[in-house]
This record gives sequence, structure tokens and C-alpha cells, in this order.
Amino acid sequence: MTSQERIRRMFEHREADRVPIIDSPWRGTIARWEREGMPAGTDWSDWFGADKWAFFSCDTSPRCPVKVLEETDRYVITTTAWGATLKNFKHEDSTPEFLDYTYKTSEKWEECKARILAGSDRIPWDTLKKEYPRWKAEGQWTQMGFWFGFDVAHSYLAGIENILIAMLEEPEWVSDIFNTYLDRCISLFEEVYNAGYRFDSVYWWDDMGYKGRTFFSKELYREILKPVQKRAVDWAHEHGMYACLHSCGYIRDFIPELVDVGIDYLNPLEVKAGMDPVEVKRTYGDRLVLHGGVNAVLWDDRDAILAEIERVLPVLKEGGGYIFASDHSIPNSVSLENMRAILGRVKELGKY
Repeated sequence: MTSQERIRRMFEHREADRVPIIDSPWRGTIARWEREGMPAGTDWSDWFGADKWAFFSCDTSPRCPVKVLEETDRYVITTTAWGATLKNFKHEDSTPEFLDYTYKTSEKWEECKARILAGSDRIPWDTLKKEYPRWKAEGQWTQMGFWFGFDVAHSYLAGIENILIAMLEEPEWVSDIFNTYLDRCISLFEEVYNAGYRFDSVYWWDDMGYKGRTFFSKELYREILKPVQKRAVDWAHEHGMYACLHSCGYIRDFIPELVDVGIDYLNPLEVKAGMDPVEVKRTYGDRLVLHGGVNAVLWDDRDAILAEIERVLPVLKEGGGYIFASDHSIPNSVSLENMRAILGRVKELGKY
């Protein structure tokens, strides 16, 4: 079966030849695997016989000037197209530090809105024309990449403290951010759709939780974010696509709301944050496709990770509706040898 056929069966909650395998190694993980024998420049999915999906997005940034403000042997500080000031460290794998934001008040937001008007030049047509035929020929699952909601508002636009406070004190401003970015995404992808391109799903990131807690209450979710997510889901379904949400952290309390909105798929089921993928499968597995949920902390210990796979995979794969992956991404502690053993066992145990 192709990846597209295999994954579609999961969305139909039907069995396939085996569970699909879709994950994202860190840059340093790829470098390690190349040092340990994977040919340089090889697509890791091809090397390990995993599945493949394609992701296509458009530019919804305010297109602020990008400049280098400072650079040392350890890091580089730049401004971004989103108006943030970012400190990136030069290790193979690191998390950037956000130092400042241009659009961190409701007054400055009006200036930002004027800079993000949708236009055809924000669609990378050349990439689409070149890559789309290949994606289809290879049988990849294809996704439209939206970005709206809490994640983009706090991480790239205004800062998490500013947005969390504003959700209580200036909810109209936050709601306008969420809806404006969704409007821009819909406008751009309507143009892509009208040009004849067809995708399997709409996928967006919106990290709503951290360890053991959500960032905001269920009441605030229902008031500000849920209606926007509902619009995105409805647009996807009206255009014949599934609606896929990535949300890191502990979001168990939000799952009934997500099901009510009509979201079809949830990733990554972060065990480290307190998510229990087996419990979620048993409760919502007939309504949600689950992707992930295999604790990345264990992947460098072969005995521990194989035992975990043997514990959770038979449950998660029941009746289809599951895509195998770590509960976030594959860290550089995972050797090539361990990865071979992990995916070998998944292919054996994940057969239907």
C-alpha cells in the first residue's frame, strides 16, 4: 500500500496492511544516523521504510525586515518576519529564545493587521507546481498547512504572558488575532484549491498545554478559541479534507471539546506532559485518529522502548485510527541501531 492509502484507512477507522509510521527526527538525530551509516542526504523515511506525507504552507507573516543584530560563536540574534527578536543557538539541536516582540499590544496589532493582507504572491506557486506531481506520484499523504490560534499569537507574535493576560483582559483583541490569521489562511488556500490542487487534510499547530495543565481554562477555550477552530474544521470538511490538530502538552481536558468541534485527528499525545494514549484511544478512538503517544524519553533504551511499544501498540492500532510516532519528535539520543530495532518491531506488531 502507498502511504496515502495506508493513512486514509486510518482516517476511515479501517485496518490496513500495517499501522502507518510518520515521525520527525531532530537535525542532530539525522546527523548522528549519517555518522552511524545512513548515507548522507538520504531521506530517513526511505532509508527505514517509513511512510511519507507532504506539507504545503503559505506566508501569513507581517513580512517585517529580517536582520542579524548580533552573532557570536555560540548564537545569532535576528529579527524575524513576524516582528519578533530571536536568539538561535548554533548547536545541532536547540530551542530558540524569544527576546522581544513588535506586536505585543492591541494598538500595535492594528499595524500588524495592515501588513498581512492576503495576496497571490504569498503562495509559493513554483514549489507547488514542482513538488505536487511528485507527492502524488509517490503516494504521499498531502496536507494544507494552516497556522492560527493561540500558538502563533503567543509564540511568534506577542509573547505568551501578553496573550494569556489579554485572554482575560482584552479577549476581543485575542479573538481578532485568531480570526484574522484563520481568514488569511482560508483566503490563500481557497486560491490554491481553485487552481485545481487537492489535498488530503488541513493541519495546524496549536500547543494548548504544558506539563500536567492546559495554558488556559476550558471556559476561555470555549469563549475565544473553539469558535475559530470550528470555522477551520468546517472549511476543511466543506472542501473534502480532514481536519488535523497538533497540540503539545497536557490537553486531556480539551479532548471532548475538540471532538465536539469535529476535529478528526490529534497529535502528539505527549506522555511526558501527562497524556495517556491508551486511555484516550479507549475513550475516543472511534472518533479521533491518534498519532504519536510513544514516550520519546525511552527511545535510547532499547529494552525499555520495545517493552513500551509492546504494551501500547496492540491497543492503539485496534480498528485502525492510529499512526505510529514518538510523543513529539525523535531526539539525538536515538542511535541508528535503536531506530532500526524500533521500526522493525513496529512493522511486526503493527500488522493487521
